[in-house]
Amino acid sequence: MSTAEKRDYSIVGLEREKAINRGLASAVWYQSPVPRQRLKELTKRRNWPAFRDTLLWFALLGASGYVAWLSWGTWWSILAFAVYGTVYAVPASSKWHEFGHGTPFRTPWLNEVMAQFCAFLVLSPASTFRWTHVRHHTDTIIVGSDPEIVAPRPPHWGRLLMRYFNPTATVRKLFSYASGRMSEELKTLIPEGERNKLFWEARIIIGIYGCLIALSFYWGTVAPLMFIGLPTFYGVWLEYPLNWTQHLGLYEDTPDHRLCTRTFKTNAIIRFLYTNMNYHVEHHMFPMVPYYNLPALHEEIKGDCPEPAPSFRAAVLETIAALRKQRHDPNYIVPRIRSFAERVGRAAMIDSMALEAVDVNPAYDRDDMRETYNGQ
Repeated sequence: MSTAEKRDYSIVGLEREKAINRGLASAVWYQSPVPRQRLKELTKRRNWPAFRDTLLWFALLGASGYVAWLSWGTWWSILAFAVYGTVYAVPASSKWHEFGHGTPFRTPWLNEVMAQFCAFLVLSPASTFRWTHVRHHTDTIIVGSDPEIVAPRPPHWGRLLMRYFNPTATVRKLFSYASGRMSEELKTLIPEGERNKLFWEARIIIGIYGCLIALSFYWGTVAPLMFIGLPTFYGVWLEYPLNWTQHLGLYEDTPDHRLCTRTFKTNAIIRFLYTNMNYHVEHHMFPMVPYYNLPALHEEIKGDCPEPAPSFRAAVLETIAALRKQRHDPNYIVPRIRSFAERVGRAAMIDSMALEAVDVNPAYDRDDMRETYNGQ
């Protein structure tokens, strides 16, 4: 059995201690060079772009929702609600992520309001993602330390799908939080003083959706839930592959976002729905850059990064092919990224570090590893 097959992907197991000993937990990550003044310009937050895109999203929700309402009771409703669900689910998830970072609006409370609103739409307290995502950015795809690794190696297709589409688990977690309980993993991520906020967020979400369910029974129709809540589940057909392209098929345990994160080119529609998260290397390398500045950041650093996947379709096919190969070879890496790693001298080091994961030397010099990774 390979090394990858023996690894524990939870963040409260032995792999967490190994990641710390190897200097991978809270490591110093590689950043592509960007002139200080230019980076200052790119990290500047402005209210107008976020207002514009938020209003456009609301307009699209209203228009597609109106068409879905007109189609109610006809076969056209299948297509209409598929469109509405997509306009609801994909931006709600990606904008929840962005507003959770606090970067779109210059005015902080606007970011918080939108983060809470988007979290409500997808039936999840904002505080859970906020804290798991802090660790995800700190220890991106570091086994035993990143709570947002989508699939272990070798991957399991059924579990991969259920991670996203599992209404029972979503509701069960909400009620668990509302009753003041959380998993051991969340306890390691969320400070004790912040936990009551999570519990109250869950209670408010349950209360509002309880009213919607009551209205559905009173009116004798599931319509209220078809427009609020259920799109989180029936509108995820596009969200699945978008999320899979972020990190799957790439390197684990390397403090270099160019090797563990995927950027892909795509059209303006997907960029809008996905809030420019197709520029994922850029987002991870400089997380304080607002989403509307990511295209410009991409132009600044593209010469220091792997060539992006040429399209969304290409990124999805590349990801699926890698997952299929990792079923039999857990160490398989997308050739495009492996070639880049070899070109910049990273691949040999990463392979040797993977071997060390089996029997870690606690005296491993973390400063030496950081110096190696930060010098090219």
